[in-house]
Amino acid sequence: MSRSPTSVTLGGIGYAFGAHTVLNQCDLQIEAGSIVALLGPSGCGKSTLLKLLAGLLQPQQGTLHFGERLIASARLSTPPEQRDIGMVFQDYALWPHMSVAHNVAFPLLMRKVPPREREARVLAALQRVGLADFARRKPSDLSGGQQQRVALARAIIAEPKILLFDEPLSNLDRDLRESLCLEMASLLRQLGTTAVYVTHDRGEAEMLADRIVWLSAGTVSAIQTVTSLSGGLA
Repeated sequence: MSRSPTSVTLGGIGYAFGAHTVLNQCDLQIEAGSIVALLGPSGCGKSTLLKLLAGLLQPQQGTLHFGERLIASARLSTPPEQRDIGMVFQDYALWPHMSVAHNVAFPLLMRKVPPREREARVLAALQRVGLADFARRKPSDLSGGQQQRVALARAIIAEPKILLFDEPLSNLDRDLRESLCLEMASLLRQLGTTAVYVTHDRGEAEMLADRIVWLSAGTVSAIQTVTSLSGGLA
């Protein structure tokens, strides 16, 4: 990445859906340039936490900082497009009527990047994910793994300071998940950006992350430092 990544600090974050508390005084420090996996059972708050980071939800208690910048609290919430983030979804979220190149170029179009620079950056992003020869194809012509690579290229093309992943491999079969997980781990370390990765799969988390943050009952219950790659996915 050409820009420096940023740290993420959650201080006393609270969020509830009606009477159901999802996050309860949640504190977490994510170092700049690190890859953190959020792991825990369904309903533990990991997806809600990711949506708070993305700006899709606003905390009801506590504060969220990116570096020294206050991003959100109960009184304010910076819009998603002003947070300098990229996001990769479980369902790829590709536009079926657009070519692969146009899907990847979309964030740069929104930023009014000149055509020549835009084309060069699209090609570079597709080369990073091994899809340089697929630029003119439509998403429907690609496999699930290839579509997820397109989604990853689109997320990284604007060189965000933070990348967010919402169970991006859960729709793929086991062998493809394992190979793509290793590819993503390698790419994220090359990019050097801060990444937060939600998953329900411990093996996937251990293959990808520097640290695994375990959530339970809406708060951080444990933090595991990953010292070596796992032997595979569950």
